[in-house]
Amino acid sequence: MQKILLKFSGLIASSWALSWCLYRLHGIRLIGPPREEIWYFAYGANMHDSAFRERRGMCPREWRPGRVRGYRLRFNIEGRPRGKAAPANLCADPAAEVWGVLYKITRRDLVRLDATEGVPWWRYRPLWLDAEDSSGMALQAVTYIAQGDEDDRNPSLRYLTLLREGARAHGLPEHYIRFLEQVEHAR
Repeated sequence: MQKILLKFSGLIASSWALSWCLYRLHGIRLIGPPREEIWYFAYGANMHDSAFRERRGMCPREWRPGRVRGYRLRFNIEGRPRGKAAPANLCADPAAEVWGVLYKITRRDLVRLDATEGVPWWRYRPLWLDAEDSSGMALQAVTYIAQGDEDDRNPSLRYLTLLREGARAHGLPEHYIRFLEQVEHAR
């Protein structure tokens, strides 16, 4: 069923008007013109080019390392296969920060990216937040957040490798890469 919804979302994503209607039905506002450029904050597998550019088909106009304050990285979503995977998620925490990659994409690109992430059908929802790049410049960015479980799980080694390699390739701070290195993977 999930694959069918993703294929259907991909078809809908090709039409701005149909996307607008579908999002509205799910209580999500699709605002702005399709060609408007926005910032997307990737903190999970989308930090890795094989996931973001190759698998998801995104072609960002530019990218830069960045962070969001007031959130903590968690692995509290049930992944597939069950018990052996846990995708990344954000959880509000005023004392924490999460590093990731800020990508400049269009709103139409975001709708296409949404389709690959299951928005608006299940799991993730878009969240607009204040981010800043590595030089401290403030930016409004959109990211994904899910209603996670109370307890964290262990992500797969494959998934963690995407995060670690993506963080290195995009020049995230060494202290954050060390943090990612300390996350235990599922066995």
